[in-house]
Amino acid sequence: MAKKDIKAKKGFTIIEVVLVLAIAGLIFLMVFVALPALQRSQRDTQRRNDMTRFLSQLEQYQANNNGAVPTDKNGFENFISAYLRVGGESFVDPNGKNYIIESFNKCGSGSCTQMSVAADTNDGKIRVYSNATCNGETPTYTSGDRKIAITYKLEGAGIFCGHN
Repeated sequence: MAKKDIKAKKGFTIIEVVLVLAIAGLIFLMVFVALPALQRSQRDTQRRNDMTRFLSQLEQYQANNNGAVPTDKNGFENFISAYLRVGGESFVDPNGKNYIIESFNKCGSGSCTQMSVAADTNDGKIRVYSNATCNGETPTYTSGDRKIAITYKLEGAGIFCGHN
């Protein structure tokens, strides 16, 4: 009997194709799982920057007003329009909504009244505390009417707390 030449066939086997598709699927899955967390982190970074800018401009306001600070919600709304939205600059949450001055709480007797904030939501509200500084994520009482602490619930995790 004559030997038949067996030519090697060119191409991929079905197992190789399935393996490549499975690996590509895993890569896409990892990207789609990581993307929302990355976006949330970027928005929180912008919020932290906005709150730091808020405090910086508050110090400028104090310098221009003999150390005084706004004393109510309307005073802070005027402060935002005069100091944070100058020359068409924006001062809005990264989700596109305006920041809201939610409260003006006076701290005293060693504590500050804290408003409850849902742990799983970012409500866009800046909470303002007079006579306060920050201790981690919590405003705490300090002497001096010119001290202001602000808190802001971050979308990812935690609360931004900053003071002048």
